[in-house]
Amino acid sequence: MVALTDMPARSRAPLSRLARARRLHLLLALLLACTALASLGVGATGVSLGDILSRLARGEALSRMERIVLLDIRLPRLVMGICVGAALAVSGAVMQGLFRNPLADPGIVGVGAGAGLGAISAIVLGLWLPAGVLAVVGAHLVPLAAFLGSWATTLLLYRVSTRHGRTSVATMLLAGIALGALAAALSGVLVYMADDSQLRDLTFWGLGSLAGASWAKLSVAAPAMLLAIAGAALLGRALNALALGEATAHHIGIPVQRMKNAAILAVALATGAAVAVSGGIGFVGIVVPHLLRLGSGPDHRPLLVNAALLGATLLISADMIARTIIAPAELPIGIVTAVLGAPVFLWILLRQRAAVDL
Repeated sequence: MVALTDMPARSRAPLSRLARARRLHLLLALLLACTALASLGVGATGVSLGDILSRLARGEALSRMERIVLLDIRLPRLVMGICVGAALAVSGAVMQGLFRNPLADPGIVGVGAGAGLGAISAIVLGLWLPAGVLAVVGAHLVPLAAFLGSWATTLLLYRVSTRHGRTSVATMLLAGIALGALAAALSGVLVYMADDSQLRDLTFWGLGSLAGASWAKLSVAAPAMLLAIAGAALLGRALNALALGEATAHHIGIPVQRMKNAAILAVALATGAAVAVSGGIGFVGIVVPHLLRLGSGPDHRPLLVNAALLGATLLISADMIARTIIAPAELPIGIVTAVLGAPVFLWILLRQRAAVDL
């Protein structure tokens, strides 16, 4: 009789967690929609979203300038911000689950620097490639090089920090610092080799920006980011099992090595494509997943979806700040995310210092 009376309470717990996850999905989706609408109304020109909506409501046609501003400048910038923010946040969540540590992040452990090295190599040395290669690769050269750089860095980091099936957090962080420094040094050599035109592009690109967003860039990078996000979202159950240990995950039927390979591929693809089109944008991948874990728990199944939504919202918000804080000039978005994210990272580090032996 006691067991029967206990069953409703036990059955209500999963339903309650599921209901909370669904409510959080809805809340974050609504927040993203509101932020996206606000972003469409922000810019250096005098075109406001309210005027455009009121004109459309009256059945009036938009002027040529309004169509260009809305459809060719602000809308692709918004879509790129959503894709990049979601890709960076999901990459951070996957890396934290893979390494079983909330300090892991594509930027902190050097993956972002590796992707940047690949992209810079393509920009500076791309013209030295054979004409046949350039004809085949075309506009995909920079995203492909960034992906290869992030994939190589992620794989090397995992190999260095994992021994006998166990990942050392201290080794991971130190190896990430070393790999990031090496990638930065090689990037510096390439910057030294660049001409004046390339140097200006690389300087602004290295600080991170969505100013160069266009439908042409999105057609190349967005499919890669969306594919990586979708693939990462399927790893939630496996990452939950991995949190119990690799041996336990293997015994309950998780193909651990295949899951690791899929996670590394998803992170490399998402980070490489994001860095290729937006430059260096840090702290999104470490701040967003940690905040979500504090609010909704460690379950990766809702966490990965929520990370995509909140990451997109955070990056769009940072982009609006970058566009308005020194208007009509524009602040690089990487500076904004660093100012917002660095204090949060220090707070996370202080919370984790008892568990990290450094």
